[in-house]
Amino acid sequence: MGLLIGGIWHQREETIAVVNSFAGEEVGRISRGTPADSDAAVAAASVALKVPFPMHARYDVLMRAADLLVEHQADYALDIAREGSKTIREARREPVRAAGILRLAAEEGRRLHGETLPFDIRPGSERRVGYYYRVPVGVIAAIMPFNDPLAVMTHKIGPAIAGGNAVVLKPDSRAPLAVLRLARDLMDAGLPAGRLNVVTGDGEDAGQALVTDPRVRMITFTGGAKTGERIARSAGVKKLALELGANSPVLVLADADLEKAAAAVADGAFAQAGQNCLGVQRVLVHRTVFDDFSGRLAARASRLRVGASLDEGTDVCPLITERQAARVAEWIAEAQAGGARTLAGGRRDGAMITPTVLADVPAGCRLDCDEIYGPVVALYPFDTLDDAIEQANRTVFGLHAAVFTENLRDAFAAVEGLEAGGVIVNDSTDYRLDVMPFGGTKQSGVGREGLRFALEEMTETKVVCLNL
Repeated sequence: MGLLIGGIWHQREETIAVVNSFAGEEVGRISRGTPADSDAAVAAASVALKVPFPMHARYDVLMRAADLLVEHQADYALDIAREGSKTIREARREPVRAAGILRLAAEEGRRLHGETLPFDIRPGSERRVGYYYRVPVGVIAAIMPFNDPLAVMTHKIGPAIAGGNAVVLKPDSRAPLAVLRLARDLMDAGLPAGRLNVVTGDGEDAGQALVTDPRVRMITFTGGAKTGERIARSAGVKKLALELGANSPVLVLADADLEKAAAAVADGAFAQAGQNCLGVQRVLVHRTVFDDFSGRLAARASRLRVGASLDEGTDVCPLITERQAARVAEWIAEAQAGGARTLAGGRRDGAMITPTVLADVPAGCRLDCDEIYGPVVALYPFDTLDDAIEQANRTVFGLHAAVFTENLRDAFAAVEGLEAGGVIVNDSTDYRLDVMPFGGTKQSGVGREGLRFALEEMTETKVVCLNL
């Protein structure tokens, strides 16, 4: 599968295998892009910006592409499950969601507007009138992770196209199949040549060339905090939208509905094998209900079936690579060596990690401080709400947090005290509505996604002043 540059698909002799980690099966090959390919893609995007592409045309393209997503949803789901980033049942939900994101982006683009400005406000001043309106940023480089490939892609390119920009997309080489299929459908929907370019390859080569290119006026990146920091250091003067790591805490208060909380935490921790930036990682439980809650959660984790991503009966698929599974197992072993008790799971078989629930996780270990990105959840007891909030805030991350309680006063106290870009009450941290502003504080990122908010990030104001 080739590179899309200037509306033309280009094959390269050097390729990268796309492998499903469950059995090590190769499911496809993609072209290995080079810095020269990234340069050509940016050049094509720059040329495309010179050709008029009015709002009504952008709207029509995005709506037609959404229809094609729904029409081909079975093929998209199969691509995602073949890559192995989701189970087939999880993958079936993504094309419909992605189609909705494109439609929302199209509608938000039609509402892109400015305001008049009151220049002539002082007695005896000159007769000046004016206004501002929003214009495209220009060339946007979009660098993607492997998880939620369609949803992440549409959250980036939907508002970028609706705002009149041109995009160079760099997908994760481990999960590019659905992304490349959507690029084809966008071209079939009438997207002008060069408005979307796709360069597959290694991040150190193709991705770094995009980051440092001065013609790129904005970088939107979803991925790890360390990579995001490297991007920020080397990007130069350009706009950044960085959605980075997390270590999402959930507070379970004494009056919480424990069955509801256990179900939500299990879904938030173990869906997509925990490979989700919003996934639940730390759960702080009031000491009076700790044993009850931990038993409910461990029982749910133990009932989940692990297996191949294409198996209809699988609840938790393998991690994206065996290397990632080995890292997660190492973090579990480190916590266990420090005194953590294993209430469920904790085993590795190749790329598979069984859903794992740990208690008494020692402070300062990697599971406690960093992002595990696997199906592992750590439980901690607390005595007061203030203690729980303090524990929740002790990491460098602040993407989402959650609290389960039936007390409105406690809910608002948690909302105010938790350091996070979003606080979810009586649901998991992984709840996200695609229209809401989405992003984090501290090292969880810079900027906001969510259609209207991303569209504002991907456009700039231009002021007009008339001296009459």
